[in-house]
Amino acid sequence: MSRTDTIRFRHHQAVLVAAIVALIGALPLATAEWYLLPVLLVPLAVAVWAWRGGTEADARGLRLTALAGGRRIPWERVVTLATDPRGRAVARLDDGQQVVLPAVRATDLPRLVEATGQSLPDSR
Repeated sequence: MSRTDTIRFRHHQAVLVAAIVALIGALPLATAEWYLLPVLLVPLAVAVWAWRGGTEADARGLRLTALAGGRRIPWERVVTLATDPRGRAVARLDDGQQVVLPAVRATDLPRLVEATGQSLPDSR
């Protein structure tokens, strides 16, 4: 793997499709009265989260994006990559903080480790 490769983990696109269907389904309710218009914000927020949120990993570090923000974590700060009881991938940082990696599952950890330029030891 070259040093310029970036591995991207995104939420399943079915979430985005479901949010769009929910947005269309909420239109009759939201247009019935003016005070029901905020109902449209829920499926809209889910659609933006599904489209934007995720994790990118390259040789320099991790880039986490969510609904309204993002964060860059260099590999030097990552002490270990592990999973939590819910099957999500987490990065434990050098300051003791534990960060959930959006859209990364436990089964994706080998691909994530490859982004560091290293490889996992053989599991024999």
